Amino acid sequence: MTQGSKDKYTDKQKRKAEHIAEGYEARGVSEKEAESRAWATVNKQDGGGKKSGSGRSKPTAH
Repeated sequence: MTQGSKDKYTDKQKRKAEHIAEGYEARGVSEKEAESRAWATVNKQDGGGKKSGSGRSKPTAH
C-alpha cells in the first residue's frame, strides 16, 4: 500500500469523507484542500482505517 492510499478504509468511512469534502467545496474551499480536511476529520472521528489483529479490542475496566 502506497502512502496516501485509502485501501484500508471502510466503505462507510470513504462515503463520510466524500460527503465532508463536498461540504467544504460548497463553502469555497479548493478540491484538494477539501479532500485533505475531510480525511483528517474522518481520521479524528474514527481513529483511522480498518484495524485488525490480536490486542485491538478495547480494554475492559478493572
